Amino acid sequence: MGKIGWKRGCFILWAVISLYGCATTEDVRILDREVHRLDSQLNTLQKEKDALKNDLVAFQTEVQKEIPTLKTALSTETKKLQADLLLRVEALQSQIRTLSTEVEEYKEFLKRPSKEIERMREDIALRMRTLEERGKTFEEESKTQEDRTKTIEERIKGIEDQLKMLGGKIGQGDSKKIEEEKIPGGESSADVKDVKGLSAGAGDLYKDAYETFQKGDLERARRKFEAFLKQYPNTDLSDNAQFWIGETYYLKKDFEKAILEYEKAITKYPEGDKIPAALFKQALAFSELGDKSNAKDLLKRVMERYPHSDQAEMAKKKLETIK
Repeated sequence: MGKIGWKRGCFILWAVISLYGCATTEDVRILDREVHRLDSQLNTLQKEKDALKNDLVAFQTEVQKEIPTLKTALSTETKKLQADLLLRVEALQSQIRTLSTEVEEYKEFLKRPSKEIERMREDIALRMRTLEERGKTFEEESKTQEDRTKTIEERIKGIEDQLKMLGGKIGQGDSKKIEEEKIPGGESSADVKDVKGLSAGAGDLYKDAYETFQKGDLERARRKFEAFLKQYPNTDLSDNAQFWIGETYYLKKDFEKAILEYEKAITKYPEGDKIPAALFKQALAFSELGDKSNAKDLLKRVMERYPHSDQAEMAKKKLETIK
């Protein structure tokens, strides 16, 4: 319709120009070419318009086809998000319930009667008192041990002085030698040893071990007594050597080993004169270990079997202290 109107306008313009004779033939040709050019452009625009219209219809059709698919995808993604959100909410609710339970338990703990706490305090106080009592006992034992050590040192010094005065050597010739020996925890005893036939080497070895013991070097003394017994297991001094091995453990407070070594002196040398001392020291070792039953039995055995020994009197006094 627009095209027809344009042509009509051009025709009217041409007619007007012709009527008035104001235009030449060349002008008419130019005008006609221009009309044709414009008409061509108009046709081109019309075609482009129709093409755009067709594209729009095709796009609308494509969109209508894609809408169900898009709706389905959107629905699926929405469901996934909802499910994930639900899981997170449930996890959070579980944590809240756990926290609430712990808070309630703590509240219940705070509501507990103070008796339980008081009982714990009393238990701690009791343990502290026990530790203090043990500490006092340890101090008393330490003091007793110090006094005993001083006594031992004084007696050892006296023994050394006596040995110097005697000036003899164990095992020389057919003479007899008085061996002053100290029994820790008991009284001194003078053991008269008939060393007739004992070699000078054996006598010197024993004397060296015993002097080492007197000096307080218990480890070396033990090794020397053991070396003596290895070379001379059946002499008149062998039971003494075995007894002093037990003494080295006793003074080191290794009471279990001391008991075993004293037992060797008793069983290996049943005719030896160290049996009363070994039994008595076994009793003291058991007492130190807290075994009062065995301690009492051994003290009674000393009193019954060796009533005239120095250890019998000491056993009687010790027995009175064990409750």
